[in-house]
Amino acid sequence: MKQTGNGRKKRFLWAPIYVTVLVLFTAYVLLDTFVIPRTYSVVPTPTGSQTASVTDTGSTITPDETTNATASVPLVSDTSYQDEHIRITLTQYRENDTDIYVADVQVTNVQYLKTAFASNTYGKNISAATSTTAKKCNALLAINGDFYGARTKGYVIRNGVLYRSNDVSNSQQVLVVWADGTMSVCTEGQYTAQELVNKGALQVFSFGPGLLANGTISVTKTEEVDQAMASNPRTAIGMIGNLHYVFVVSDGRTSQSNGLTLYQMATFLKGLGVTEAYNLDGGGSSTLYFNGKVINKPTADGTTFKERSVSDIVYIGY
Repeated sequence: MKQTGNGRKKRFLWAPIYVTVLVLFTAYVLLDTFVIPRTYSVVPTPTGSQTASVTDTGSTITPDETTNATASVPLVSDTSYQDEHIRITLTQYRENDTDIYVADVQVTNVQYLKTAFASNTYGKNISAATSTTAKKCNALLAINGDFYGARTKGYVIRNGVLYRSNDVSNSQQVLVVWADGTMSVCTEGQYTAQELVNKGALQVFSFGPGLLANGTISVTKTEEVDQAMASNPRTAIGMIGNLHYVFVVSDGRTSQSNGLTLYQMATFLKGLGVTEAYNLDGGGSSTLYFNGKVINKPTADGTTFKERSVSDIVYIGY
């Protein structure tokens, strides 16, 4: 049957309409995934009070021989903070042609180890610089977290509240900070998110991998985060002993600092006496904030030094 001119015209008219709809739909999906903010839950703004609001576990911080720090009159320098509940000592190292910054933290209660969402909001495509969120919380010390907002999978438990438990991966390693102040690495397949909360999980981070377990390096020399370069800026958190932690950030991707592999970071942490350690979001996200300023040199491309906006932070404060 011979097709009429009107039939051909109708067929050709549908082609640009179909292409336009497809382009608009694709653009919406991309915007919804990476740009359009969605609020799921608003978290009360931390008070930031310099008065302890929790009952200490009985641990004590021995003051320096030359000091008499109290919670109301802390002793602060460019590289240290001390009061009767919190002690922070900042040290810079140089290993593997990389600048590494270590905050040694001792607290009298795990409740001083906190987390915060950008804009006090749990949601999608909601982010802010680590320093911005830290200042809003009156944080003494902060690092970037696991950037939960960049993924739809992975447990999200913050300050004892369960926010996300869907789309679990049986092999995904998570770091748990427990109510007794200890840390451990497990997989999502071992426990449901609610089971972790019931067992006393205060913080659960889903990025990884775990770097140290019981003082033993748990990554191989060739292991790497998906889609990451071998040597990177890194952020890691670890435990040395009872209520004794380290927050560690390394620079990378610059002429000054090559960056670290996961194995190099694990080896470095082991040398500090860390027994349990976990890799958090790195690359351009890696940021260490202390005493009101950013300590390291955050960069994504090695030429522009600027904090990347992230969805969450880990911090020390009241």
